[in-house]
Amino acid sequence: MERNIGNTARSVGRRAVAVVAAALLVGATAVSAQSRTDPIADIEQAILRLPYYGPFDAISVSYEKGTVTLGGYAYALGLIKDAERAVKRVSGVDTVVNKIEALPASLNDDELRWRTFYAIYTNAFLSRYAPGAGMLWGHPGGARRAMLMGLQPIGTYPIHIIVQNGRIRLVGEVDTEADKTMANMEARGVPGSFAVENQLTVRTRP
Repeated sequence: MERNIGNTARSVGRRAVAVVAAALLVGATAVSAQSRTDPIADIEQAILRLPYYGPFDAISVSYEKGTVTLGGYAYALGLIKDAERAVKRVSGVDTVVNKIEALPASLNDDELRWRTFYAIYTNAFLSRYAPGAGMLWGHPGGARRAMLMGLQPIGTYPIHIIVQNGRIRLVGEVDTEADKTMANMEARGVPGSFAVENQLTVRTRP
């Protein structure tokens, strides 16, 4: 089974980022047993802890019998190798197959990334998904400098914005169908893109 890292929605007012598909385990023995049989949660955490994994990246993970396959896209420089090294250190992982694709360098794509980011995360209904520290680049001059340095917003965001050759893809998880629709509308309102693909999923509530 393949899962995207960062596909985690937050409820209104919730500030902490949940782990994707985190299971409630009782006792240290249960935690240890789960790590030996299925270390997927540990793998996801290892990637989420990488300092340069942000909303312009989207890494997917699948695990089977000690073999981890990494897929998706990386915008941040060095993220592909860093993700592989981090996953190799996880207990229960024997082999890592790295299929993460590097997004091509493009000023036009960078403009689309930042415009889409601000359109979504400054929207009155969607701004609750932005972490408090994430708007460090929240002014035009700062955003421009970050873009030219190949940086991206700081913080963990549940809506990932993948731009490749002028095409925008939204990946992640939101609370409601209305949020998914709103994010799609904001992305489609960004000038200069050739297409918008909305792959956001709606969080399943217990």
